[in-house]
Amino acid sequence: MDIRFNEKVVLITGASSGIGAACAIEFAKSGAKIVVNYNATKSGAEKVVEKIKKSGGQAIAIQADVTRKDQIERMVKTVIGEFGQIDILVNNAGTLVERKILQDTSEQLWEKVMDVNFKSCFLCAQAVIPQMKKQGYGRIINMTSIAARNGGGMGAGHYSAAKAGVLTLTKSLAKELAGTGIQVNAVSPGVITTRYHDTFSSDEMRANFKKAIPLGREGKPEEVAYVTMFLASEYADYILGETIEVNGGLLMD
Repeated sequence: MDIRFNEKVVLITGASSGIGAACAIEFAKSGAKIVVNYNATKSGAEKVVEKIKKSGGQAIAIQADVTRKDQIERMVKTVIGEFGQIDILVNNAGTLVERKILQDTSEQLWEKVMDVNFKSCFLCAQAVIPQMKKQGYGRIINMTSIAARNGGGMGAGHYSAAKAGVLTLTKSLAKELAGTGIQVNAVSPGVITTRYHDTFSSDEMRANFKKAIPLGREGKPEEVAYVTMFLASEYADYILGETIEVNGGLLMD
């Protein structure tokens, strides 16, 4: 299986590090033109772009807060102006923000977590759909989480609820857009070695995660990127509204 995205334009949100950065680099290796979205970490986004360009690929970095409709619309307009099209959207932006049990979660924290993880997927999809319909082609891949299915670790109730929303939004969008040439699916990472767990999970938590994972290790960002690429490729043309779990067996259907 040789997955190629020659001349396809891929917009990846939250791509300055972790899974987003891995998606950007791997899609570029397959010939895609990459848009690396970031909010605050400009240096990380620039490093991803530099790595892609050094390997002979094409990439640009665009700053936009994906919880803000006006900034998303500006970003999409910039992408179309630069490349003339948007073929694939990877809604990857997301974070736990802060571990808090629900009893102690403020309304402000709840809204922030919902905005960055859930609302961003809705707003970004809404912004690219007109261009994708015009092209008669598009792929939207939403990044949910194992937490959407199992409730997450302690203090991740807000995050779990947001990611569960992403899972269901994927199905709704897939149904609405069926027949337009736009297909929507999702990827659900488990415990992946990223800055997320460096920030929000203690060494003890991570050790316990590994014990519970049948493969006995955390996943690599690239392993999530490969599944994302598959769902965006022609090999997944008959897959719609699905969520593929990438978790080393921690959660099995």
